[in-house]
Amino acid sequence: MDRRVFLAGTALLAACGTDGQAPLAPAASIRAPRRGDALPGPLDQRILVLVELQGGNDGLNTVIPVSQPAYRSLRPGLAIDPARALGLDADHALHPALAPLLEAWDAGECAIVESVGYPRPNRSHFRSIEIWEQATASDAYASEGWAARALREHPSPALRAGADADGIVVGTGAIGPLAGAGLRVVNMRDPRQFLAQGERLRALGAPAGGPEALRHLVRTQNEAAAAAQAVQRKLTGRERFSRRFGWDPLARGLAHAADLVADGVHAPAWKVTLAGFDTHADQAQRHERLLGQVAGALATFRAAMREMGRWNDTLVLTYSEFGRRAAENLSRGTDHGAAAPLFALGCAVEGGLRGTTPDLDALEDGDVRARVDFRAVYAGVIAGLWGHESNFLSAQGHAPLHLLRRRA
Repeated sequence: MDRRVFLAGTALLAACGTDGQAPLAPAASIRAPRRGDALPGPLDQRILVLVELQGGNDGLNTVIPVSQPAYRSLRPGLAIDPARALGLDADHALHPALAPLLEAWDAGECAIVESVGYPRPNRSHFRSIEIWEQATASDAYASEGWAARALREHPSPALRAGADADGIVVGTGAIGPLAGAGLRVVNMRDPRQFLAQGERLRALGAPAGGPEALRHLVRTQNEAAAAAQAVQRKLTGRERFSRRFGWDPLARGLAHAADLVADGVHAPAWKVTLAGFDTHADQAQRHERLLGQVAGALATFRAAMREMGRWNDTLVLTYSEFGRRAAENLSRGTDHGAAAPLFALGCAVEGGLRGTTPDLDALEDGDVRARVDFRAVYAGVIAGLWGHESNFLSAQGHAPLHLLRRRA
């Protein structure tokens, strides 16, 4: 029986509830995603999982423009052999290390947005990730992350009212998109370690009549402590999925997130990080290892969330501070670039290719041109996942790029 016919006919995929453990089929030369029909679950159960690929992921060796001769001429040592690449259509293929994502692609649960960036790109790691996480122009600054602002300004109290925290950061990454006053963010490296720190999570008392700045600081600290205590009360310390996840930082972070969800902990936004994507030298093996970690962790997280019946409520979104230069350097690596693709996964995702394929014959200062503003992607997340169509980014003129299926 054809694998796509089998998958389309199973109740497991249709409902995105439990994991049937279907074996991954060998990669085909052309893999068009099927159309799904799932919609996001109730607003107060929806989950955004942000996956930061820290260091600047090389987009051209992630989603490969296989039909463009310039790809091989620009990268004589780094170009992926077309015989190894995982074909999506006549013009696009994935790096072979991303094979674990093909099941989500085939099921129509993976969208790839190409050429994502912003005008006047900044090639500094620190400044560019700040731009991505604050959702500002390259010459503007903000005091909070984009997800923090979206949650703070959300018109429906249902999104946050029943949550244990507004955001949870698992692992070693910075809170980035969740930074900001008035948001209940829990930052933990490991749930079991966090569980053992209960005595430290105490509310502070502000002196009566003290300065407003001090009272505000105490209120913020107490809100964070209250959220941490709410999370702690639900933690069991069990690792339900540890045998299925790997042991790299991203896999551990997503395993912990899945354990927390299984414990009944709810937050509308989560963040995990995988570092190491600053591949200036000897990129081939390093990048293959990193992409394998990304694909393996995301595929296993998908299986865990399906097993819990929560995949329908979940949107996973990858991002990185920039892509890499189109041409390889003399060290068989790639230097800081501009636009790159990002991935969105979830049962309710409208799968397939989005955005504009990079034109390697029309580079801008050696970089892939940004054709999709990342703020349009974020506006689509706020509108489609959190149901806030008129959000601060759409008000700035960023028409939402919708990644999720919408009711007619």
